[in-house]
Amino acid sequence: MKVTALIENTCCPGVEGVTAEHGLSLYVEHAGTRLLFDTGASGAFADNARLLGVDLAAVDLAVLSHHHYDHGGGLRRFLEINTHAPIYLRGRAVTDCHFRLLWKERYIGLDQALLRQHAHRFHFVTERTEITSGATLLTTIERRYPEPRGNRNLYAVREGKRVLDDFSHELVLVLHAPDGSVVFTGCSHHGILNMVAAVTQSFPNEPIKAVFGGFHLVLLPPFNFMAGSRQEVEGIAHELLRSSVQRVYTGHCTGARAYDVLKGVMGDRLEYIATGRSVTV
Repeated sequence: MKVTALIENTCCPGVEGVTAEHGLSLYVEHAGTRLLFDTGASGAFADNARLLGVDLAAVDLAVLSHHHYDHGGGLRRFLEINTHAPIYLRGRAVTDCHFRLLWKERYIGLDQALLRQHAHRFHFVTERTEITSGATLLTTIERRYPEPRGNRNLYAVREGKRVLDDFSHELVLVLHAPDGSVVFTGCSHHGILNMVAAVTQSFPNEPIKAVFGGFHLVLLPPFNFMAGSRQEVEGIAHELLRSSVQRVYTGHCTGARAYDVLKGVMGDRLEYIATGRSVTV
């Protein structure tokens, strides 16, 4: 299995010409299937894909981890390039997502008009679903561990009322191989430990070879404030070490400060995946 970061907040050293943005998009080649996981915040992921030799027109299927712009903002560009791949996301409809801090509020969801225009391409899932051989989407994520503190500024509008987002629009992608599974979490708004636990509960006999995704441990991305104490972040690292997860590749909303704390505990079992980097698992 080969995973390539088409876009992330930073650029991988030595990879020339690619651009970065606050977003995430991963291209995965697995068992003959070409899969796109998230589309970043804009069309920049597609420009990077061309430079990296990734043919988005040939992608077989796409998955959106949740309904935020930094993971689905590139949908329009993808739909222009690729005319056939089904796009999977969780829920029954698009969630009206907002960020609010003090008196400032802004919409951070998907382009709902775009989704209506291309409704035949989008498949909403509400339960565990096998989307192709060796690829499963999980929607049941129990809250055994604390959720990221950064969620406190994230809201959804339901029936005209603003409520804290419960992230019922977030899913986990699990790709299966004979020697274990590989997990993709997007932003891990449910908490990375809860998402790993959901995978372990669903597939108890499969070791987790690797996890890819952000952990939402940054409070305000432009300022890189860590959401949570050093002790709390170290606790996450220790739990991951105790789990069946063999390697972790993170970035995006994990944040540089939290990454350094995690790295201090996890050592070689944790790596950063930046724009342009490819990993074979």
